[in-house]
Amino acid sequence: MRMVSQIWHFGWHYVMVLFCVCCAGLVSCQSEIVSDDPSLRLSFSHDSILFDTVFTALGSSTKQMMIYNPNRNAILIDRVEMREGTSFFINLDGENQIENMCDITLRGGDSLFLFVRTKIDPQSANNPVLVEDTIVFYLNQTKQEIHLQAYGQNVEILRGDNGLLQFDKLSLTNEKPYLIYDTLLVTGNLSIQQGSTLYMHSGAMIYAYGNVIAKGTLENPITIRGDRTDRLFDSVPYRVASGQWGGIFLVDAESILPPRYEFDYVDIISGSVGLYALSENSIRRPKMSLTNSRIHNHAEYGLVLQNIDATVANTEISNCASHCVYLAGGYHNFVHNTIAAFYGFPFTTINIHNNMLPEDVAAVYINNLSKNSAPTISSFYNCIIAGARKNNLVLATPLPDYYEGHFIGNYMRADSLDSAFARDNVYASDSDSVVFRNTYYLSKEYRYYDFSLDSLSPARSIADSTSAIPYPLDRLGNRRKKHPDAGCYEYIEAAKYILFSFIKNFIIDRFQ
Repeated sequence: MRMVSQIWHFGWHYVMVLFCVCCAGLVSCQSEIVSDDPSLRLSFSHDSILFDTVFTALGSSTKQMMIYNPNRNAILIDRVEMREGTSFFINLDGENQIENMCDITLRGGDSLFLFVRTKIDPQSANNPVLVEDTIVFYLNQTKQEIHLQAYGQNVEILRGDNGLLQFDKLSLTNEKPYLIYDTLLVTGNLSIQQGSTLYMHSGAMIYAYGNVIAKGTLENPITIRGDRTDRLFDSVPYRVASGQWGGIFLVDAESILPPRYEFDYVDIISGSVGLYALSENSIRRPKMSLTNSRIHNHAEYGLVLQNIDATVANTEISNCASHCVYLAGGYHNFVHNTIAAFYGFPFTTINIHNNMLPEDVAAVYINNLSKNSAPTISSFYNCIIAGARKNNLVLATPLPDYYEGHFIGNYMRADSLDSAFARDNVYASDSDSVVFRNTYYLSKEYRYYDFSLDSLSPARSIADSTSAIPYPLDRLGNRRKKHPDAGCYEYIEAAKYILFSFIKNFIIDRFQ
């Protein structure tokens, strides 16, 4: 009996194992059943693939998506084809050749990788041209489609030898954008025409030793930015990453006359440094005019003036990992500027100040380096100086006899200044004060930093009317009121602002 029991016990376990194996086999066989049911569909991680501006003849980065079979049974994909087959290239599960993309069995619950890139031939037009195509999946007497879209942009490529591109003098036009791969060195005069766009490759810089004239208009500004037009993530454009290129450096080479620098309606975006002007001579100082411009999102400084006489007006200088404005020597007249230090977006290409949080950086830093520097006489009229730090104005003047300046009609998140040279300012120490419409980046809602004024902003109607007379229009062309607002943006009523903001963000998201 004991022997029979042992045999029975062994046989029972054998039967159970055999049963499980058979069940697994049945399940496996079931999943391999290829259904011809026309109601079955594939599922795509994206309905379409959009490439941002792609430079012609250079090609794009590669985008990927997933092809899912959410059904229990397998599906036979009869073939995959490109409707036009001109500008886009696909790789499906390791296959690059369209003619080989036939009779693909996708098991139930399984998936495939789809990779897409594009290379657009040079266009006859110099403005971005829309290029489209469609990937078509044929299966079970039906078809499914994925739409492809890209904007092709002709560019003129400037590339030097050993990382240096040198000119005695240079005039850049708006005929088509420039793609600058290396450091651009101009020993003489540099002029940039209104409506010009300069795409700067990683590490590329501009060094100018002579006069620089860059004068855009409200309708046709000059844009200097990184050359990445794609996205970090689906909802995050690459333009929000700082440190994509080196910066603009203006150096006095002590020629016969000191150089002059004129910037009007110029956007300088997402470099390591925005605009750095330097003269070693404290007596013969270059003169700068910076108006109606925007210096935004840099991994180090925004605007540095050392032994430079400058007028800065109607300009936004914002979101730099170090100081937005650094002044050391010279006569500086700041009128109706918005200087906002809310740098803190996590996606940064280069950040030298790795340990420097936004609250550790003042928006404006005024310093005298030594007795060899020119006197620092910096006046601020009708400006906004704000940021994440409690005190956003630092007067680091070891030689106080060499500092003068006036602060009138400003909004400042800073310590109160001596009344001898400051009056009619509004001071705030509360970071929660509603000054701007949006001081952060929120990708899911496609909201970007917006330093125009909130309806409850304490910067409204506080500016000095007399100081505003030379600048009757704000940076965006809006007329200033009888009692003007501080900063470079006059407050816009909500209905007008919503329409304007929609158009602005659409253009920025598409072409920047």
